[in-house]
Amino acid sequence: MKKEDNNRIIVDPSGKLFWRGEEYRCVLGSAGIKTDKKEGDGATPAGCFLLREILYRADRVQKPKTKLPVRALTKNDGWCDDSTCIAYNRLVQLPHRGSHEKLWREDDVYDIIAVVGYNDDPPVPGNGSAIFMHIAREGYSPTAGCVALAKDDLLRVLASVPNSVLLCIKNK
Repeated sequence: MKKEDNNRIIVDPSGKLFWRGEEYRCVLGSAGIKTDKKEGDGATPAGCFLLREILYRADRVQKPKTKLPVRALTKNDGWCDDSTCIAYNRLVQLPHRGSHEKLWREDDVYDIIAVVGYNDDPPVPGNGSAIFMHIAREGYSPTAGCVALAKDDLLRVLASVPNSVLLCIKNK
């Protein structure tokens, strides 16, 4: 596996992320990496996906330094995971009638979110939503399908990415 590419962040199934000659520990979905990701299956999707933008909690962290678009979260931000909803796999404002995930959380895992361009152009209902790069929980417990890193590692990676970068998740 090629471990260095200036436009691709590489994630392998062993929980390693490679970027610009550096290796970082990361954690993936509890169901591993799948090519046939479905909503709620706990898997991280295999493939290469653009990083779209960075969302962050301005009350907890400084604005991340990055060339990607950056927006501060609000208490009313959520992400629709309801495959029957027109807003499926999109940022929504709360309250929201469909099933959704709150982005303004008590823990710190969503203090910094890199939105991964998975199943979003256009979203296919049921194929999975809310795939992010975010801060890992203490102890690196599995995610629901996201890629999570230590806060300092996430900030280091985001600070050095160009304005167009792919997150490539390898299942082999």
